[in-house]
Amino acid sequence: MLLIHHHVSVWTAGIILLLAALSLSSRDVRGQLDDSGFLSIDCGYTTRPSYIDGNTGIMYVADEGFTDAGFNQFVNIQNMQPNLEQRYSTVRVFPNGTRNCYTLRSLKQGGKYLMRATFGYGNYDTLNRLPAFDLYLGVNYWTTVNITNASVAYVFDIITLATANYMQVCLVNIGSGTPFISEIDLRSLLEDLYPAVSAKQSLALHSFFRDTVSFGFNRYHFGNDYQLFRYPNDLYDRMWQKYEDVPTWTYIDDTIFGEVKSFPNDSYNAPSAVLRSVSIPANESRIMNLWWGSDSSMNVGFGSKFFLVLYFAEIQAIRQAAIRQFNVFLDNNIIADAFSPPKSMLATILSGTVQGSGRHNVSLVATPTSRLKPVISAMEIYLVRSLNESATNSVDANAMYMIQQVYSVSRNWEGVPCSPVSFSWNGLRCSASPSGLLIITDLNLSSSGLVGGIDDSFGQLASLQHLDLSNNNLSGPIPDFLDQMLSLAFLDLSSNNLSGIIPLGLLQKSQDGGLTLRIDNNPNLCGTTCYPAPNQNRNKLKLIVKIVVPIAGASAVVVLFVAVVAIQHRRKVIQGVARATEIFENRRFKYKELKLVTNGFKNVIGKGGFGPVYMGCLENGTSVAVKMRSQLSSQGNKEFLAEAQHLSKVHHRNLVSLIGYCNDMKHLGLVYEYMVGGNLEDRLRGHNAPLIQPLTWLQRLTIALDSAYGLEYLHKSCSPPLIHRDVKTRNILLTANLRAKLSDFGLTRAFSSDTKTHITTQPAGTLGYLDPEYYATSCLSEKSDVYSFGVVVLVLITARPAMAIDNEGSTNIVHWVRERLSEGDIESVTDPRIRGGFDVNSLWKAAELALRCTEHAGRDRPTTTEVVEGLTESLRLETMQQNSSIGASSSAAAGAETISLLEAEHIGETLPR
Repeated sequence: MLLIHHHVSVWTAGIILLLAALSLSSRDVRGQLDDSGFLSIDCGYTTRPSYIDGNTGIMYVADEGFTDAGFNQFVNIQNMQPNLEQRYSTVRVFPNGTRNCYTLRSLKQGGKYLMRATFGYGNYDTLNRLPAFDLYLGVNYWTTVNITNASVAYVFDIITLATANYMQVCLVNIGSGTPFISEIDLRSLLEDLYPAVSAKQSLALHSFFRDTVSFGFNRYHFGNDYQLFRYPNDLYDRMWQKYEDVPTWTYIDDTIFGEVKSFPNDSYNAPSAVLRSVSIPANESRIMNLWWGSDSSMNVGFGSKFFLVLYFAEIQAIRQAAIRQFNVFLDNNIIADAFSPPKSMLATILSGTVQGSGRHNVSLVATPTSRLKPVISAMEIYLVRSLNESATNSVDANAMYMIQQVYSVSRNWEGVPCSPVSFSWNGLRCSASPSGLLIITDLNLSSSGLVGGIDDSFGQLASLQHLDLSNNNLSGPIPDFLDQMLSLAFLDLSSNNLSGIIPLGLLQKSQDGGLTLRIDNNPNLCGTTCYPAPNQNRNKLKLIVKIVVPIAGASAVVVLFVAVVAIQHRRKVIQGVARATEIFENRRFKYKELKLVTNGFKNVIGKGGFGPVYMGCLENGTSVAVKMRSQLSSQGNKEFLAEAQHLSKVHHRNLVSLIGYCNDMKHLGLVYEYMVGGNLEDRLRGHNAPLIQPLTWLQRLTIALDSAYGLEYLHKSCSPPLIHRDVKTRNILLTANLRAKLSDFGLTRAFSSDTKTHITTQPAGTLGYLDPEYYATSCLSEKSDVYSFGVVVLVLITARPAMAIDNEGSTNIVHWVRERLSEGDIESVTDPRIRGGFDVNSLWKAAELALRCTEHAGRDRPTTTEVVEGLTESLRLETMQQNSSIGASSSAAAGAETISLLEAEHIGETLPR
């Protein structure tokens, strides 16, 4: 069915151009796209990183970074048709591999784009062997590039949607010569252009060489010269060439001398210069016949569907009584009856479809009552390409790209991992998910020369059932995330250089029959002898949960009184613990004592860079956490003793206390107080205790202030001052009544009080929390801790991870919050579980403080003392709001007293002992 669109406009040409420019600038043109929404790649070009085309003003870039395959070749431009751009003087050639791809990143998922690929052979290889190869856009077939003339430039356009935040142009060797390419252009389009394009189909511009035209692409104007219209005439850089010479046609002059207008939301938005290029029948003829067919330049295929767009404009000043009226036929079927273009300079567009691979005809026939002949301005002919191939889940695809990069895997790993099925990556097995996307279920990288640790990217393959990493040179510990891969049923890590302990969860799954685990021929791995029987360990875990959950749940019930009650209770607890552990502080334990304290090192409760952490109990019943040095730890006896010496001097109510240490022969260990409330990260996400009520904003503020006091003590009260270097939610531990203490000082280092900096050769920290200035300069300062703490506050506000990974890739919480708060909406970043239950001024103050902490330059960040002051004020605002909500004036006084007590208690306990 043919559609008719009438577009009326009264705007001036200047406003049209201005609106078009504004609409372009409003689109997502991040990353590689320039300000016009363009990305233009000169394939094989190496002279400079980029250059500006003198005719169009478009910037072209070299193809380095878009593909790692192939090599460059020069083309003698004299061997090509005249008047071609310099981009045809080089090509990139792909003699190796079946499929080789260019990857264009930083796109808008769901955005609409025009992609162009051009090819000029020019006998670059001096063999005069004309190649043919397939061209794919991502996983879907585009066309077959069949070079039948060495001097001709072949140009292919396709309009499509981006199904992810990247697109790939892939060349596939079909055994008929070496694939090559001259140029790739990407043009961002407005979403309402070409409405026939959808997630189900793309529009590939038809290629058919006519006798008197320069190129094969079927996008035509009907003017009187052979000018090629493109950018800047066409805002989207569509290329319009003259339709072939027809002796029975003539051209009409523009007697109105103005712009042909299109309404701003026009579905095609052809340029005025094209619409004013008009042909009519010559002499006495009242009929115009247009046609198209197929040739070897494009694989049409039997039964193909064509999409046709016809453009009409009246550019003559005609008398009121004059009538221009004609019928439009497509393959002898009338599709527009008594059609009349408007008499003013207005664009009128007809669009429709026709099926079949043979010749097709369009006839414009004047009606008997028409005094004027038919007219036509422009025409586009597209092949409708159905998107039949299932896409690979973008999270799985990104994980595989990272694995490929980390280990420099050299296989057939080009394009999208799972699709098309005929080109899926070696070593993968993919299956269709309920959403229709392909997911990776099996990954076999046995004997692939992998070197280094087991990368976190493997953990992103959530549907993986079979993982074989055997017979490589992998080293380091077996990561805990393998235990969290719920679908994993087979894991082969044999014949590597892995060391350390095997995660308890993997052993339990193996012994329960839920996982086939192969770990033989890793001589430095510690197996089942490192753990108690699985049932015993599981019973202990259940017992801990039964004790912890009621305690934490009860504390959540008394939210409004938590500050006062916590202070009083905490003072009693601190006094009790101080008396109980006084004789043990800085105590030097023998290894056999620690073995007794931990019941033979049976209950593993954690694992860090220093080594495994065990649950223990002292003679008086005090629970402790015992860290034993791992065989992988780089710390020797000298460094260990120095660290223990530092830690023995660090005493603050918001720092986990070191009770003692062990330096017995080859055994090194640290004994800390045990924190029954677990760590903040697990508590925010509901891990281990999902039935506990989520933390309120008041509780989160209190935790933040506790942690800030601990950090301030390290920076201001220790001599020499200490930098934590790994402040994060996992290193903030909680008591039973949800008060916070900083833990894990294994990464702290003393720094000079004169320079306040410390130069490190290898920045340490956690992704998402790591200070970007420290990472770039390796210059460590207390402001690095401030940055990390700012991220902690943002995590407390949002409950999002510091670095989130989704279908669009990774998102840093700092960038995410800054972008949304710039719009003034604090609710949009707040954890939904606390929305409506906080004082907005308190939350804004904490958020602004966190953003100051995470400024890129350390000099722009506050000190830890200023952080404490800001959080204290935020807590005061929140407490006042909580008190006022229950309408008790006495509660307000109690809230003010609470703050005073908090401040007094901290001041009294920040002096070093």
